[in-house]
Amino acid sequence: MPRMQAVSTAAQSEADRKALSLAMTLSLVIGLSMFVIKVGAYLLTGSAAILSDAAESVVHVAAVTFAACSLHLSYRPADESHLYGHAKIAFFSAGFEGAMIILAAGYIIYVSIEKWVHGLHLENLGFGTALTAAAAAINAGLGAYLVWIGRRKHSLILEANGKHVLTDFWTSLAVIVGLALVILTGWLPFDPICGILMALNILRSGGGLIRSAYAGLMDAADPVAHRQLVAILDRETAPRGITYHRLRHRHVGDAHWVDVHLVFPADTALVAAHRAATEIEQTIEAALLPRAEVTSHLESAADHNELHPHESNGGSA
Repeated sequence: MPRMQAVSTAAQSEADRKALSLAMTLSLVIGLSMFVIKVGAYLLTGSAAILSDAAESVVHVAAVTFAACSLHLSYRPADESHLYGHAKIAFFSAGFEGAMIILAAGYIIYVSIEKWVHGLHLENLGFGTALTAAAAAINAGLGAYLVWIGRRKHSLILEANGKHVLTDFWTSLAVIVGLALVILTGWLPFDPICGILMALNILRSGGGLIRSAYAGLMDAADPVAHRQLVAILDRETAPRGITYHRLRHRHVGDAHWVDVHLVFPADTALVAAHRAATEIEQTIEAALLPRAEVTSHLESAADHNELHPHESNGGSA
């Protein structure tokens, strides 16, 4: 990489880190503020739905704290104990947020049913609904921003946090609907019913985060990245008279790690083979987002079949 390009990439990386850290700090501060607002609304109304909403905010603050620590840890470079770096903490963070969402949903269902069974008593619904609506509007804007910047900066940690904030918004929206129905009809059970329906909805979001975390930790293949890699390798190897095999890749949180074996014609000089392999690696690294680390293994067609009798020497096998 030329020196000017390396400096530019480092500066961009530092700018991205500052933007992500600022967004995470904003999420934590607003999360704490939302918790205070929702507790105040519950104390005013006695609403099971609002209490459930406040409980989700407690979970959110805990999850954001874990996510902030994970984001900081993911920036640490590789060391003797973690040769591939620390970016895979992103998958743990996403899984933790998913588990917290599911825990919140279970608590919301429990509280809603418990209050319904033992009798409902609501008051100051107008003011409580207004406070919940204000919290919902703030969370809608924050959640959309976190998902946007997480995807733009390729940060699974921040995107997962944004999705969690959006579940908080949907929770608040369900609370508002329930309280509005109670105000309009006078039928108190609308409050716990909306709380239960909202909890069932956010279970889906939590399950999605856990599935994405599991896929990352288990190195599940990314079909989009695979198709892109095959297209690049087909395009780059054929004109050079090269074939390839043993293409493998995995996502480690902030990058794709790619391994591939390149098979050169028997009369290819080592210096020429190394140059061609390096050019192919650089092409992949420039094309794959968020970034890629590529390692190629150079082989000669002269003895390839003898040394690897059970492997194909072409395509993406």
